This record gives sequence, structure tokens and C-alpha cells, in this order.
Amino acid sequence: METSVVTRQHVAKIVQEKGFDHFMDRMIVRLGEAFRAVGQRGITPARDGFLRGPNDSAVLEWMPHHRPGDSVTIKTVAYTPTNPATHQLPTIIGTMARYDDATGRLLAICDGILPTAIRTGAASAVASGLLARKDSSVLGLVGAGAQAVTQAHALSRVFPLKRILVHDIEPAHAATFADRVEFLGLDVEVAPVAEIEAAADIICTATSVGVGDGPVLLGEHLRPHVHINAIGADLIGKFEVPRAVLKSAFVTADHRAQALREGEAQQLDESDLGPDLLTLCAEPGLATVRQDQVTVFDSTGFALEDHVAFDVLLELAEEAGLGDQVQLEHLPLDALNPYAFA
Repeated sequence: METSVVTRQHVAKIVQEKGFDHFMDRMIVRLGEAFRAVGQRGITPARDGFLRGPNDSAVLEWMPHHRPGDSVTIKTVAYTPTNPATHQLPTIIGTMARYDDATGRLLAICDGILPTAIRTGAASAVASGLLARKDSSVLGLVGAGAQAVTQAHALSRVFPLKRILVHDIEPAHAATFADRVEFLGLDVEVAPVAEIEAAADIICTATSVGVGDGPVLLGEHLRPHVHINAIGADLIGKFEVPRAVLKSAFVTADHRAQALREGEAQQLDESDLGPDLLTLCAEPGLATVRQDQVTVFDSTGFALEDHVAFDVLLELAEEAGLGDQVQLEHLPLDALNPYAFA
């Protein structure tokens, strides 16, 4: 029995041959379908892990999703904010593995870096499609790292964007953002946070702000209909949106328990939260009535999204005839004898 291995070379070839838009569009559609599929979503506990690095500023987590009778998907993901400057590596690094539910056998393994970035952007597109005005044309980005690229890409696939305003505490990150999203064909301007708040119809916060150092939004100049995708909070004590904004806004989370522990919602009582994103997808009328007020999507990222992202990646690999088949696990000829090598 063999395990499917999708390497970075395979992923690169898939994206190059199919195009960025094809990958993102399929991810947005498939996430929306999964979120709407009441009773068929499987079991997704909150992620767990341990702190690491200087002053516990980094984390390594495992994110499981169980589809009973079918499979288990587990992503192992490391968040290391010093990576880009110190090691020239992405802030978020991970791998994904899928196991057969009946036997526990490893079915497939692949990179988790690109799928995480794309599914996070796609989730914001799904949430924004419900909660933001349909004519939203100005996108504001606070944080200009890797996640900001896929946020901008995903939202450009759903809204008639004309302009992107971007801010980062690292001027070089903001200065290079236009080159990194040149493929979108949109005007990109570097701007202070206050200007972003005053002009943007949709704002995405995607920062590596430290624990206790937030928020990164001022919350003083927001447009009355703005929708905010807050995706950076992933540790206890780390947040990006001012509590006063959250208290006055309609707030939806992707994973309620996870958001209350380590998302923007940790600043709130559970009663302050609206229905979660999956409920809004199944009952969109609950969201569309909120499009003229301030809304916030508390996106902590959860393993159902990774399961769907893995599905999409494996489908694209199969369609392209890509991927290696390897005998990774030791499965002896005699199941009762570990020394029975083939």
C-alpha cells in the first residue's frame, strides 16, 4: 500500500499550469460548500500545541479534522514571527497528512504552507461575501506579509476592487507589496492606518503583533459599513482589533471555542458573538441584513478548512497527473510479525 506525496515541485507545477485564479476560485467554492453542508462537516476540535522560542513568542500546533467513516486530516503548523528576518523563511510553516479512518493508514502527505495561505484568503472571501457590501471597491490591509497577498487575491475574486491601501510597521514590507500582487492589476498605495480606516470598505488585519502589543487598528475612523477580516490573532493575549470596535460590531467566528480562547473574541463574552460563519453560510439571511453596519470576521483558522484545502490540492494533483506514490509505512507481509519484510 502506497502513500501519495505531493511535493513543493508538484504544487508549483500545479499553480503554474492551472494559474493562481483557478486554485483560489476552487478553494472559495469548496469552502463555501463545506461550510453550508450542515450535518456533513465532520468533527473539528480546537487546535492544540505548545509555545516555543524566545519569550514563548512562537508556537507549534496540531489541527485535526475527523470525517467519520472516511478519513482524518491533521495539519502540523509552526508560527514563528522571526522567521522572515532571521532565517528567510515564512512566518507560517506546516505540513498536512491524511489517514484512513478504518485502518489508520497514512493516505497522503503534502506541504501546508501554500494551502494554509490560500484557504485563509478564501475563508475571508466567503465571510466578506456575506457581510460586506457587494459594491466594495477599496481594500485596506494592515500587515503586508505573505498572508496579505492571498487576502487581496481572494477578495479580488469576489468584489469589484479598484484600489488597495496597505500599511505595515516594516516599511520594506509595505513597499514591496505592490510588486507581489502585480498580477491582480490593481492600484496599490502605502497608507497610514487612519487613512485606511477612513477609505476602506473591507479591511484585513494580518500581522505578527506581539502578545499584549495590540491592537493594530485605531478604530477611530472606520466607515459605518466596513467589514473587517481579523486573521492575525492566534495566541492568548494577541489581538488586532480594539475591544470597543468589537463590542459595537457584529462579530462572527470561524471556530467559536478557538476564537474565544485565542482570537479577537478573547476580548469578549461569548454572548457578544453572533452566529458562527458556518451558520451564516447555511442561513445567509442572518448575514446580509448586517451589511450596512460594522462587521468583524474573527478568523483563527480551523482544520475543516485544511481538510478542504487538502481535498482541493489532491484533486488538482490528480487532474494534472502529478504526485509520487511511495511506500512510507512499514506494513509487513505478516501483520503479527514486525520482522516480516517484503
